[in-house]
Amino acid sequence: MFSTLIEPTGPRGVGVAFTDREGGVSSGALGSLNLGRSDLDDLDHLRVNMARVRETTGIGPVVSVDQVHGWAVHDADVDGRDWDGDAWIGSAAPGASHLPVADAVVTTTRGLALMIRVADCVPVVLADERAGVVGAAHAGRAGLLGGVLPAVVKAMGDHGARALQAWVGPHICGSCYEVPGTMADDAAALLPATRARTSWGTPSIDLGAGAQAQLERLGVVVHRVDPCTLTSETLYSHRGDGPGSGRQMGMVWLLP
Repeated sequence: MFSTLIEPTGPRGVGVAFTDREGGVSSGALGSLNLGRSDLDDLDHLRVNMARVRETTGIGPVVSVDQVHGWAVHDADVDGRDWDGDAWIGSAAPGASHLPVADAVVTTTRGLALMIRVADCVPVVLADERAGVVGAAHAGRAGLLGGVLPAVVKAMGDHGARALQAWVGPHICGSCYEVPGTMADDAAALLPATRARTSWGTPSIDLGAGAQAQLERLGVVVHRVDPCTLTSETLYSHRGDGPGSGRQMGMVWLLP
């Protein structure tokens, strides 16, 4: 149904998963395992899609956030809300609360899965199994350059993380992410590893390389699990599908 990764050489007490667009019930540009866009999809489709993810992974409650391309980190341990049921959908679901506004989230609660929704941006999930803390971040161009990854690493450090691993998930690659030359130059001035060219020779930004360089500079061991969303038919892509694209997710949890 989708790509579920339990890192074979990594922490035994952590689950990591990246979904694709296959195996769900949504239709059209949202087909078929859409896990976002509650403004466009039927809520029952979202419920079925998440139920299938839960069945495959064995997860229970799922924490999600209202992503705004920023760098705020939400601490799910001090949230106090019940994340069972439709809470992950947010206020679009009857009776559910507004999602916390943030682009990263951390927890030390076992069995509580953290999710980040993307359709070209970079999903990054992190874990320190020994310290018992996991985190997830939405690292698009603005968030990456604004410091969302150092922010989530710091938040996890505040919970005792000292030996972090990170998984960089599917996103638009540097060979495809064409941007104006001035935007590429501005990004490279802040994070040189982002400098790239498209396969057709125009300026681009390599978000994955930038994320890896930033994380490694912070002492994080990085695993790349990141096919290009634009060129893969099994992944959602905002640039490829248009503004009505669905969302896949990166997810991490401490095993009960």
